[in-house]
Amino acid sequence: MTTEAIRRYWNERIHDLEMTSHPVGTREFFADLDDYRFDKLRYLPELVDFGGFRGQRLLEVGCGIGTDLARFAAGGAVVTGIDLSQTAIDLAGKNFAGLGLTGDLRVADGESLDFPDASFDVVYGHGVLQYAAAPERIIAEAHRVLKPGGRGIFMVYNRISWLNALSKVMKVALEHEDAPVLKKYSIGEFRALLAPFAETRIVPERFPVKSRLHHGWKAMAFNGLFVGTFNALPRPLVRPLGWHLMAFCTKAPVPPARG
Repeated sequence: MTTEAIRRYWNERIHDLEMTSHPVGTREFFADLDDYRFDKLRYLPELVDFGGFRGQRLLEVGCGIGTDLARFAAGGAVVTGIDLSQTAIDLAGKNFAGLGLTGDLRVADGESLDFPDASFDVVYGHGVLQYAAAPERIIAEAHRVLKPGGRGIFMVYNRISWLNALSKVMKVALEHEDAPVLKKYSIGEFRALLAPFAETRIVPERFPVKSRLHHGWKAMAFNGLFVGTFNALPRPLVRPLGWHLMAFCTKAPVPPARG
């Protein structure tokens, strides 16, 4: 599948657009999508300290409308956001302007970054690898542009997860299942993808929360029965089944000089 097909797909879509009734690009529009994202992904600010990168150069690959990147910028990081989609970058610019934030926002391909080696302290990519034509190239490029000792933070969908199984049982399509590329990973496959990094810690996350997206009897069954039942199970038992696999990676530091 070509990168241009992926670009066309995302230029024609705005992630979670159905979760707001406000006009696209308004302050209320961005506020609604931020609220929905961090309600659905309650784990994210617990695992990622958005305010913990003050003064560091941070690159987000696949920044979308800039929801996460804005939090890093508000926390003092010096941010760069790239996305294949001109639609996304235009909206990210409006989002940053409305919040009084600054950042380098540009249309670019994460598989071929136009940055020198060792340019960034952190590379972040939450939910982009699974939609990419060559995710291994994104990881190689992220590794290249990181400084020695720099950190990579990435998320992919877990193939062996509660949501993947539930979507098949309930015959409910996953978000963007019609995308040109949608690949889900096992923990082992994700670890293999991240092989260029010296250290990698993978944390399964995103367990069921009540859905605002779906309606009807399936939503009633999910919200009224499944969410409570699943979350009552011992977390160590179900933790490997989290829908999101979060990876926290470190590039090897420069070895000390000999002699």
